[in-house]
Amino acid sequence: MAVSHLHSNISASWRTDASIKLSAVASSLTTVSARAMLTAMIDGERDPRVLADLAKGRMRAKIPQLTEALIGSFDAHHARLARAILHRLELVEAALAELDEVIATACRPWQHQLELLQTIPGVGEKVAQVILAETGGDMSRFPSAAHLAAWAGVAPGVHESAGKRTPVGARHGNKWLTAMLVEAAGSVGRMHGANYLAAQHARLTARRGMGRAQVAVAHSILVSAYYMLQRDEPYADLGADWLARRNDEAHTRRLVAQLERLGHTVVLDPAA
Repeated sequence: MAVSHLHSNISASWRTDASIKLSAVASSLTTVSARAMLTAMIDGERDPRVLADLAKGRMRAKIPQLTEALIGSFDAHHARLARAILHRLELVEAALAELDEVIATACRPWQHQLELLQTIPGVGEKVAQVILAETGGDMSRFPSAAHLAAWAGVAPGVHESAGKRTPVGARHGNKWLTAMLVEAAGSVGRMHGANYLAAQHARLTARRGMGRAQVAVAHSILVSAYYMLQRDEPYADLGADWLARRNDEAHTRRLVAQLERLGHTVVLDPAA
């Protein structure tokens, strides 16, 4: 949160006063390219073409846009302000790096479990650490995967009245774990159908919207984590086409049942 707030301070100051629109082209002011341009401006460089040429890697494809975005009235006052904010940003980043190391050290006894969890698509080191920290890593505490999902807050709630069951969204649960699982689900959504979870995300987004899709994928991630930790085994992907295959099989069973109700005997002979 602190890092994001500092980024906003720099971007807002440049846009409203210096007319510098670097943040409109660069995805983040913490990238190597953006930081190099910012440092050069603070040190006195003003030529937008020279500054844009500091871009690295894929950012070099945006040099024309960067050149235009870096045209403005950046002066010594802006340089002092940017230097002060950049210094604060570096202090925050250093503190976060130190905390990351402390957390990594504390998690070493669970290194094997961390490695298992990171075989799930979308789950990186930090998400795996939060899963272990919030659940304790001991799945025997939870009678079932459904119980764990309900405790975490990623299981859909159901309102029942007069024998009718109506979905009412996710339950309240562990907000820290839920937030990280939903973040992981967002990462899965950017994989564009490369695996089962990505295919689930795309299918549910089209039917029910992004928010519900991410909660559903977060639920799938946590259920997978439950069985993986319980059985001490890595993630086994069902495949991007699993949902389509399941639907085809269900459709086949429905057609067979209809024919049998009409008095026919059905023998399925798979096509070559």
